[in-house]
Amino acid sequence: MPTTRETIENKEVGLIDILDVILDKGVAIKGDLIISIAGVDLVYLDLRVLIASVETLVQSSNQQKEVTSEQFDTQRRELLHATGQSEGTY
Repeated sequence: MPTTRETIENKEVGLIDILDVILDKGVAIKGDLIISIAGVDLVYLDLRVLIASVETLVQSSNQQKEVTSEQFDTQRRELLHATGQSEGTY
């Protein structure tokens, strides 16, 4: 039985397929941005973006399933591992 990584590597994916999954399931993106000059941190931004269709958001709000930061980070690490990316690559 192929692993998740092998399945991802051997599959051709089109842009329309990616958009379909994003709008159907939704995607959450989290990032940090620090602007500094001469080693002095001037601005820190904690960025969080949620992309999903309105129908997906309405259905999820009816189910009231909350995702904690720990669950989000665990899922992110699993996806990074499955795609072969390192923790520092976004």
